[in-house]
Amino acid sequence: MLRRTNYDGIPSSEITSEQVYRERRELMKLGAAAALLGTSPLMAALGYEKAKSPLELTSFDQITTYNNFYEYSTDKESPAKLAKNLKTRPWTLHVGGEVQKTQTLDIDTLIKKIPLEERIYRFRCVEGWAMVVPWVGFSLSSLLKQAGLTSKSKYVEFETLFDPAQFPAQRQTFGNIPFPYREGLRIDEAMHPLTLLAVGLYGKELLPQNGAPIRLVVPWKYGFKSIKSIVKITLSEHQTRSTWNQIAPNEYGFYANVNPAVDHPRWSQARERVLGKFFKQDTLAFNGYGADVAHLYKNMDLKKFY
Repeated sequence: MLRRTNYDGIPSSEITSEQVYRERRELMKLGAAAALLGTSPLMAALGYEKAKSPLELTSFDQITTYNNFYEYSTDKESPAKLAKNLKTRPWTLHVGGEVQKTQTLDIDTLIKKIPLEERIYRFRCVEGWAMVVPWVGFSLSSLLKQAGLTSKSKYVEFETLFDPAQFPAQRQTFGNIPFPYREGLRIDEAMHPLTLLAVGLYGKELLPQNGAPIRLVVPWKYGFKSIKSIVKITLSEHQTRSTWNQIAPNEYGFYANVNPAVDHPRWSQARERVLGKFFKQDTLAFNGYGADVAHLYKNMDLKKFY
């Protein structure tokens, strides 16, 4: 049974309309029917009766057609078109480095073993757009605990699949991006209960353009930290690699916490545009999750460690 978890900080004005609610209930019914047919481990896990969400979610169409996935293209619409044939099965996730038990996990076996839950999170891009996404997944901490931490488990590095046959941009010297894409977190960030490994959204399996079959979601950080199509997780004693921080350290910090007071060198971060809405809104510190995560950065200069 999938557990549903809500986190505070979303304005009460963001209420799901009755039409959207009914559409989502119908989606859940379809998911339950598919589960009976054994279509996938994820859909089998989603055979449940959905409670009403108090949040105004970004539409499924917008979430799945407006994507940054540079292994496919630099524009937002192309990934949905180019990613259709990504082969997401079989798929394994390797967890190693400074752990007690190195593991190579089959994605479907992992989904069956770890209870899934829905997390409705704000998602904020460093480019200034935002959305609200109903992710399905599990806390990263549960996977790291399974591997076992050591005294040297201080940072976590994530790596995207490298397969130029499936990712056309990996066949090019594409904007000087060094593939495979990598991201990193400090261990306390990785172990925080908000940090999610997502395998679905809107009660359905992730589509390739959204990072299938498994991706990271760190809701208080800019979206580029939420690495897609992960094949490798490595724990280390030293600060790990972060692709955009390596490419342009003056523009993209290692921490990448949503901070409206620290502008990108080429644009302000003070306001954001939520997809589907006309007017911009103020950007919230830590994307609205400060009550949960601000203590992680106590006594840190967040303009220096941006």
